[in-house]
Amino acid sequence: MRRTGHIISIFTGMLLSCLGICAQEKLANSLEIDKTVHNFGDIIHKSGPVSCTFTITNKGSKPAVIYNVISSCGCTDVEWTREPIRPGAKGKISVTYSNDEGAYPFDKTLTTYISDISKPILLKVRGVSVEKDKPLSESYPVTYGPFALRESLIKCGNMEQGEQKSEAVMVANLSDKPIEVAFKDTHKNLTVSIKPNPIPARSTAEMKFSIKSDRTVWGKHTYYMTPVVDGKVYSNQEGRQTIGIWAFTRENFSHLSQEEKAAGPKPVFKEGTYSFGKIRHGETVHASFTFKNEGKEGFCVYKVNTDARKWSHSTIPCANPGEEVTFRVHLDTADLPAGEHLTIVTLTTNSPLRPIVNLFIAGYIE
Repeated sequence: MRRTGHIISIFTGMLLSCLGICAQEKLANSLEIDKTVHNFGDIIHKSGPVSCTFTITNKGSKPAVIYNVISSCGCTDVEWTREPIRPGAKGKISVTYSNDEGAYPFDKTLTTYISDISKPILLKVRGVSVEKDKPLSESYPVTYGPFALRESLIKCGNMEQGEQKSEAVMVANLSDKPIEVAFKDTHKNLTVSIKPNPIPARSTAEMKFSIKSDRTVWGKHTYYMTPVVDGKVYSNQEGRQTIGIWAFTRENFSHLSQEEKAAGPKPVFKEGTYSFGKIRHGETVHASFTFKNEGKEGFCVYKVNTDARKWSHSTIPCANPGEEVTFRVHLDTADLPAGEHLTIVTLTTNSPLRPIVNLFIAGYIE
């Protein structure tokens, strides 16, 4: 019975993994793509070029055309289906990375223009070029038992409301036997899957994750999940049981005309930097910022982020046209090093002209 249960468990894990990994991603109402990110993992620098393919499926009722694909680097050659992709047919974008830039991580963007899609689609090819094979434990130093990653806090990038952002990273099994990885306590906006799963002994796999935008989540936000390895939860070297994936979500203004954007909220700040001069270590800085809404619609701040460890801010009320608002950011310097200091304060707003506002707190800590 135990063996049967184990087989069923493995089959279920593989099925769920395929449902997550193999599922198509929507580009538009009628177009789907098999992935938007291809991760080559570790490749040997002198092993020569590497290639991959993105496949687009037309599930609509009229042909679709891939107009152009522009690479962010001359080191990446791209070929794509030139003829129209008829309903029910597939088109391909084939990518070859030259692998001659040196033994460094690489992350290349392919800006793809497709008919009936107003915004270009961004595809990614990435990996790490290395001089020679390294032990898995060296390449994947963050461990949860035998399950290992390069880092415990993963960047997913920027997205707008109404979008879903997908990325992929490589993970590893450091043990001498296959491991099955599941996840619990996963944020409601986050889906994650691994292929292959179980991960073979002393091998790597691709972990793909998607974050769905939510109007309750703005700015920089970390989405957490807890890996469960063969039914057991482990802590990493920092004593944490979670993996974090962060993304930055901003407002989507794509439906507005240029005239509507120009007539929207427009915050004008009196000063972009608050200087606190020279203070003693451990004192709290009370940085004050004042802005006036010179637009024709109400201005609101959705989220405040800073790169400081301990901080808080006062309430920032929405400002009517012509209204002036002052708010404060309280910065605890107890955990900050002595010397010159600069904290970045980032506001995520409803202004088409200034969707992101960066302010600064600067001074000297004795």
